[in-house]
Amino acid sequence: MNALEIKNLKKTYIQNADKKVEALKGINFEIKQGEIFGLLGPNGAGKTTLINSITTLEKPTSGDIQVFGTSVLEKPLITKKQIGIVHQEVINTGFFDVLEILDFQSGYYGLANNKTRIEYLVKKLALDTHATKKIKQLSGGMKRRLMIAKALVHSPKLLLLDEPTAGVDVELRESLWAFVRELKNEGISVLLTTHYLEEAEALCDRIGIINKGELIFCGTPREVIAKYSTKKISLKTKDGKQHHFVDSASKELSEILQKNQISFADIIDIQITEGKLEEAFTKVVNL
Repeated sequence: MNALEIKNLKKTYIQNADKKVEALKGINFEIKQGEIFGLLGPNGAGKTTLINSITTLEKPTSGDIQVFGTSVLEKPLITKKQIGIVHQEVINTGFFDVLEILDFQSGYYGLANNKTRIEYLVKKLALDTHATKKIKQLSGGMKRRLMIAKALVHSPKLLLLDEPTAGVDVELRESLWAFVRELKNEGISVLLTTHYLEEAEALCDRIGIINKGELIFCGTPREVIAKYSTKKISLKTKDGKQHHFVDSASKELSEILQKNQISFADIIDIQITEGKLEEAFTKVVNL
């Protein structure tokens, strides 16, 4: 059973009698249990509409969304208990402290005595020294950590991370990456939206690229890099000549050398720059 299945999902907004906007045009993909799936796309691609549909903030025009085999549209109360979400907007409930916020959040899920879970998350996310601080006293990075703790307080099996590291420093970003990997090891499935393509390349088992409401690509980061990016090779041969080649990232070095009639034995220095997800992503969304 998949953690999440998006089945032919469509969403049309009617702006007026003469104008309709298709935000989602029949999206299909699934997230396996214990998988980190990255949803990538430019602004306005349909990512937020998709996230809002999963969490029932938006009602799709047609199609279905299933969380661990249960339809979100038919049984939203059941599916919501299995989902945790970290929104883009930073939490700003300034008059409560960290422990109070997490206690309130537990109550929303009917967890009257959730102290053990709260203490675990506070320690795991390095919030323990800030536990009694008011939210307005926290740094932006600590607020991000608190948002993740809120999303996990009811022990969901599926976590939606909507731009979780936007605006945070490098150190915090790397610590959050490590924590997401730990969640994966615990069997939690993750849907990650991000504009940091390095983040998607580092974390995701598979990615989906969405643009103008359509899913253009779905596969591993290496697959999209191999298909849409280039490999750059600079080498020097025994005769003193410098050679520079640009070819598909899917090509093996031996193929490129053979095509250009260069023998391994003649090479005295070589530098290879492998393809990057950023290059592949740019090509895909501009097809």
